[in-house]
Amino acid sequence: MRKPLLTAFLTGLVLLTSFAAKAAPKTDFNVCWTIYAGWMPWEYAAAQSIVDKWADKYGIRIKVTQINDYVESINQYTAGQFDGCTMTNMDALTIPAAGGVDSTALIVGDFSNGNDGVVLKGSGKKLDDLKGMDVNLVELSVSHYLLARALDSVGLKERDLKVVNTSDADIAAAFDTPQVQAVTTWNPMLEQINTRPDVTQVFDSSDIPGEILDLMVVNTQTLRDNPALGKALTGAWYEVMALMTGQTPATEAALTHMAKASGTDLEGYKSQLSTTYLFATPQATLAFVNGNALPKTMEKVAKFSFDHGLLGTAAQDSNAVGMSFAKGVTVGDQANLKLRFDPEYVQLAADGKL
Repeated sequence: MRKPLLTAFLTGLVLLTSFAAKAAPKTDFNVCWTIYAGWMPWEYAAAQSIVDKWADKYGIRIKVTQINDYVESINQYTAGQFDGCTMTNMDALTIPAAGGVDSTALIVGDFSNGNDGVVLKGSGKKLDDLKGMDVNLVELSVSHYLLARALDSVGLKERDLKVVNTSDADIAAAFDTPQVQAVTTWNPMLEQINTRPDVTQVFDSSDIPGEILDLMVVNTQTLRDNPALGKALTGAWYEVMALMTGQTPATEAALTHMAKASGTDLEGYKSQLSTTYLFATPQATLAFVNGNALPKTMEKVAKFSFDHGLLGTAAQDSNAVGMSFAKGVTVGDQANLKLRFDPEYVQLAADGKL
């Protein structure tokens, strides 16, 4: 009689110890980012030890890693190699969330307000002129989503034209060839293409404000077990935001640093920021995240994603992946909540409690 009881006891002890080990707070974390105007603050926060300062405050260590390939950075996060990663709202839904990784948008940093656009060769062109044309873009990216929204605005469908998949590294060069007459892309490639003579930008992300969002996404379970990570990242982010939007020599120095790190000069970086709507304060972020528009936007993103097969082969409709928002609002499958827009840590920043 004792042997089974002892075995059960030891088994229970092992399980209890294993559970405790899994739930125990971590002290070392790794987040990643890729070059983009709205994500350069992470590079600056790491280079200037601002992340270290906030991590020290909470007794943890955070490594901030640059990944050159944007999609690869998200894939590595999804595979568990990073605790957090910068990505757009659409990619957060279609890669980690659709892949079963419960993820939280810790910080909604900005939205594209002209950083993404549709450009045609020739002056005086209109969106309607896209009918029957080939349009080069990074297929299934936010550029593809932007094109779909542009077509909606004039009653066209994707079947009315042909999408030609082109990498972001090649799209500017492709536009120089006579075969390519229209592209959809983002900065800095968009800015480069718009310097060509005799072109017309017929639609851009400022026509759909608040729909292409740039986030810092963190693994939900990691965040729940380690609130210090959320506090440190949020504190570091808004410290840099305050510096970037100031009127001091330190502001110019910070922006100059970010410009150089992103491969441009101060004028070029300021130009990119002019089409990036930064949520510069926690109060501004809260106003957006607590509003009614975000859930509706994500429903549009989910529909586009489902229509293009981005929610997985098992998805029956655009509600396959559940998403949660402020004030208890949810959309999609509540039994499969995998993407959360949680303002908890931004609220702490707004309340001065970090």
